[in-house]
Amino acid sequence: MIIKPFSESCEENKAPILAVLEPLLRDCAAVLEVGSGTGQHAVHFAAALPQLVWHTSDVAVHHPGIQRWLDEAGLPNTRAPLALDVVRDAWPELAVDAVYSANTVHIMGWTEVEAFFAGVGTLLSAGGLLVLYGPFNYDGQYSSESNARFDQWLKMRDPRSGIRDFADLNRLAEQAGMQFQHDYTLPVNNRLLVWRKA
Repeated sequence: MIIKPFSESCEENKAPILAVLEPLLRDCAAVLEVGSGTGQHAVHFAAALPQLVWHTSDVAVHHPGIQRWLDEAGLPNTRAPLALDVVRDAWPELAVDAVYSANTVHIMGWTEVEAFFAGVGTLLSAGGLLVLYGPFNYDGQYSSESNARFDQWLKMRDPRSGIRDFADLNRLAEQAGMQFQHDYTLPVNNRLLVWRKA
């Protein structure tokens, strides 16, 4: 039997993220979530946004757990997880109005971060949104002591990972044909960044 995965941080941040997502995605018909993790965000957001088709994706090892959440929720507007390693896999050929990703770019190595932005830029049509949640640095500075400690823990775990600087991410977004739209402040020193495909 597949154990249903659970993330305490997903449980805590899903409501504040949804409060920002709801108006952003009101006119969207389909979203691709990159790095669906446990699947908790997918079922919470899809339940609250029934007009949206929510496509999940992640590396294959996480698929059984995501599918367990999807199966239990039984929502008509969620889709089974797609295999997406941003460097190794071909990006899915989907018609989506937005790409959403939470707590991913600080886990990836920089090569993966570059591939992520390039892939999103290719996937989105004009007007499409990239919505990115997590902790970010600004002008090379941590936004809190807890983020500095978190970054140290990330680098001990994997030297290629770490909290990314907004300016570096924005440069990648611009190279992929996206323009920065908004930076939302969320609880526990996290942000929600939004870009739009030109």
